[in-house]
Amino acid sequence: MFLQYLIRIFHQVQNLQSSFPVILKIIIDLKNKNILWLYLFLFATLTDMAFILEQKPALRFFTKPLIILGLIGYFYQITKPISSTLLARSILGALLFSLLGDILLLWDHLFVYGIGAFLLAHVCYIIGFKVAQKAPESVLNVNFVKTFFINLPIYFLAAFTFYLINPNLGTLKIPVIIYIIVIVSMLTTARERYGKCNPASFWQVFIGACLFFISDGLIALNKFYQPVPDAGLLIMGSYAIAQLMIVMGIRSHFIQPK
Repeated sequence: MFLQYLIRIFHQVQNLQSSFPVILKIIIDLKNKNILWLYLFLFATLTDMAFILEQKPALRFFTKPLIILGLIGYFYQITKPISSTLLARSILGALLFSLLGDILLLWDHLFVYGIGAFLLAHVCYIIGFKVAQKAPESVLNVNFVKTFFINLPIYFLAAFTFYLINPNLGTLKIPVIIYIIVIVSMLTTARERYGKCNPASFWQVFIGACLFFISDGLIALNKFYQPVPDAGLLIMGSYAIAQLMIVMGIRSHFIQPK
């Protein structure tokens, strides 16, 4: 029995020694201001979703804005060397407009202004995605038929969502149509980066754009079609991951442009 006890202690010591590099890495990361911004993002996201689950909307006035604020701080820190470039400014602009949209959407009567802020965020993302790739082909060399069919699933999903929500849009029909066109353009622009940037950057940005599209689709269906089960959690979960993936994808691009 005593021998078994010694063997067990020996194994525990070995496990502790093997964990030293991990502990050291965590300590180093904590000293990194960039990582601290991501911790803020993670904390705010989890706390905000907890408030959704507990049905405490009043507390979300404190947590929801912190989600994008964490990403703004992180992106600002890591892009200081290229802060004057169009790429850095456009993505930072997209995050700032997203923050404004998040705050406005906390009040139902400001919904149209909220989607206006996100529309501007998508325009900034479109600019950023265009910049974060090799020089685009000449318009004369673009195969529009091929591009149309590649993007057809996106067009179909957007059109089908509009078909479902159209009867209940009322005076918001024109703003929603404009918004759908812009977010579809954002997603197709992300898709068109394939082969024009490094694979890590493409997939992170594209997955992020897809999740953004899904999040907005859930908002539309939940508000104008019929209630979606656990809509709040699904919307905020997909939205937070979408913004994080886009930021990380752009980071991957300026670390390794090709």
